[in-house]
Amino acid sequence: MKILFISLGCDKNLADSEEMLGLLTGNGHEIVDSEEEADAIVINTCCFIHDAKEESVNTILEMAEYKKTGTCKILIVTGCMAQRYKEEITEEIPEVDAVLGTTSYGDIVKALNEAEAGHVFQEFKDINALPEDSGRRVITTGGHFGYLKIAEGCDKHCTYCIIPKLRGRYRSVPMERLLKQAMDMAEQGVKELILVAQETTLYGVDLYGEKTLPKLLHELAQIDGIEWIRIQYCYPEEITEELIQAIKTEEKVCHYLDIPIQHASDAVLKRMGRRTNQAELRERIAHLREEIPDIALRTTLISGFPGETQEDHEELMRFVDEMEFDRLGVFAYSAEEDTPAAGYPDQVPQEVKEDRRDEIMELQQEIAFEKAEDMKDRVLEVMIEGKVADENAFVGRTYKDAPNVDGLIFVNADVPLMSGDFCRVRVTGALEYDLIGELADEFTE
Repeated sequence: MKILFISLGCDKNLADSEEMLGLLTGNGHEIVDSEEEADAIVINTCCFIHDAKEESVNTILEMAEYKKTGTCKILIVTGCMAQRYKEEITEEIPEVDAVLGTTSYGDIVKALNEAEAGHVFQEFKDINALPEDSGRRVITTGGHFGYLKIAEGCDKHCTYCIIPKLRGRYRSVPMERLLKQAMDMAEQGVKELILVAQETTLYGVDLYGEKTLPKLLHELAQIDGIEWIRIQYCYPEEITEELIQAIKTEEKVCHYLDIPIQHASDAVLKRMGRRTNQAELRERIAHLREEIPDIALRTTLISGFPGETQEDHEELMRFVDEMEFDRLGVFAYSAEEDTPAAGYPDQVPQEVKEDRRDEIMELQQEIAFEKAEDMKDRVLEVMIEGKVADENAFVGRTYKDAPNVDGLIFVNADVPLMSGDFCRVRVTGALEYDLIGELADEFTE
């Protein structure tokens, strides 16, 4: 059967999608990239914030049309929105043949078979269960980097977040399973492993009684073919000295950390249910930079959280100005039903939320441009991602850049470079968030 697979939302979702693709192709199905020729369409949905929810709904409705006009006979919906709105999806969109919850993606082949037999199929396993290892994944990221999901769920219960209700409590994937998966990915050509979870820093606490992310890093670094290991989604209060030293000393681990702090006003942080305060954030950031001077720090913030005053916003602006994060993203607060924050009485008007978001991003732009200018004449290791059409130039990323969220570096070169090649590049200029460079010497592999 020809199947079109659409994966929406975060990179954790993408990891689930790749497992499903592995199961489908392992059962003889063909993956296609055109709605017109697909016999079946699978949509792995997201509903983290309003915009993501809207995109998921629109995609389902759009694909449902192909059951009327195209070759599509089967429409399957999986992921977070499927978990959250299972009744609504089947009631309001009768074209959907099967719905799978967040821990049920391992049943994708069964769902397809049942739908083909004319049965409406639903599977919603315990959200606190850890899905079984599906075997070999299909890497969809171009082959040279891939996401390794090291844990599922979350125990933090921040007041704005629906994830624990959709993904269950925090549970780590056993280390031996992760190492096997990472080795399989390396065999498929993956050179950069990006570790993801709702929170990576707590890895192992539930399985081994202690934080074992540093040990996992050391073990992953032994795998042949893996050149870079990047860590995402580290809650600042959980970053240990052992983790800092592992990043500092393990050569393959990129000097890069994604630390989602959400805000800097103590009053707002408390209302968010966050487990840190501004003084602790400042101390942790200063310590990271002291131990690893070239570390690139990314963070995400929420503007216009309920009860956020102009003073809170200005405090956040000062914090951003002083901390000078290398990478930063801001979301205007999105009220999610069934979360405590959605019921707070002092909601901030949408216009104000967006204005504050834009103010923070303007400030961050200035910081980012200055930092890009400071990179001139530095020689950096770059992973090549592709070629610029009709030019002797290639697109790549430095250790400071996670794919799809951070910047790029454009490399002028007279020699052919392949995706996945590593080369030494001298930075010659800056272009807003991106850099320009030239080969410093012959590329390293």
